[in-house]
Amino acid sequence: MRYLALLIAVMIVVPTFGQRKKKEDEGIAPAYVEGIVYALPRTGIKVHVEAIREKFEPGPYAAYAEQLLGIKDARSTASEKWSVSAVKIETFSEPDPQQIYKAMGDIASTISLAPNGCLAGINATATATVPLQVQSNKTFQRPDIDDGFSFDYFSDTPFVIPGDSTNNFRPTRVSIEQKAAEAAQRVLDCRMNQYDLAALRIDGEYPDGKAYEVSLEELKRTEQNYIKLFVGRTTYKTESYSFDYVPAANEKNAVIFRISDVNGIVPASDLSGKPVTAEFEQINGLLSKYQAEAVSENPDAGYDGVYYRMPGMANIKIIFELNSLASARATIAQFGTIAPVPEDLLGGDYSIEFHPETGAIKSVQLK
Repeated sequence: MRYLALLIAVMIVVPTFGQRKKKEDEGIAPAYVEGIVYALPRTGIKVHVEAIREKFEPGPYAAYAEQLLGIKDARSTASEKWSVSAVKIETFSEPDPQQIYKAMGDIASTISLAPNGCLAGINATATATVPLQVQSNKTFQRPDIDDGFSFDYFSDTPFVIPGDSTNNFRPTRVSIEQKAAEAAQRVLDCRMNQYDLAALRIDGEYPDGKAYEVSLEELKRTEQNYIKLFVGRTTYKTESYSFDYVPAANEKNAVIFRISDVNGIVPASDLSGKPVTAEFEQINGLLSKYQAEAVSENPDAGYDGVYYRMPGMANIKIIFELNSLASARATIAQFGTIAPVPEDLLGGDYSIEFHPETGAIKSVQLK
């Protein structure tokens, strides 16, 4: 009976051992083997935008511009317009949530990671690191600063004049036509005074050259202020913004932000504006060549869970209403392909460094 029980125990253990050995031979790591989790990087673009707001305020006497001063087509409707004056494209790197791996077994004790969790080296004594940086993106407009100018108060003639015996001395409000005529007269007076100053200058009767320049400049400024009562005035304000975008592996174009005549530069989700898109044109043939050469005939390729990236390249254009605002040629990690690090390089005889920004191999050295 004792021998029979021993025989039964052996029959139970042997198949279990055979199954475990088979799993190990097939390259499946035992459940108790732990590893180090890491990520491969992906590339995002940061678009810096400088925009100018052009705001027009019509003059209160626009209807009389042609009649009194001969100025045709004076605008009578307020308007606001935003335009992009400068665009700059930069790239940044971050861990790719679609490319998370675990280095298994003894290899796990040899890898080093960048501060953002991306693979930096294997058996490497000094590896490049990507410092963690935070850069705020502005997404709002600064409030307007009052420059003190107002059409409501720009006048040197009274709005109300005293009455006389014809109306029982009741105060009478000055009509807009009369005030427009008085403003037009100020413009003509300024022009005539400039002529008189120039005539005196030519005749050599003006005593002080500096006083002449100051007087002439003041007359010109006064003339222009009165003309604004007819033609209106335009003010400008400059704003700066930044937007981040991470393209997908095969993405061709995407809306980065929008331009609204009323709200200015707005996020891509704000449909009040017209879209500004980024177009990504991948370098022809690069990805297919990478994929063809990355194929490994080693059945154990990737067994240790260590992978690297062969990044792609792309031409980037920022487009608004069919016009190119900016362009750049950049390395985009996710436009490339991924391959396992050859198992022969992971035995401890080699030191491998990676570019944490792209996931590409930087160097392989025999120790």
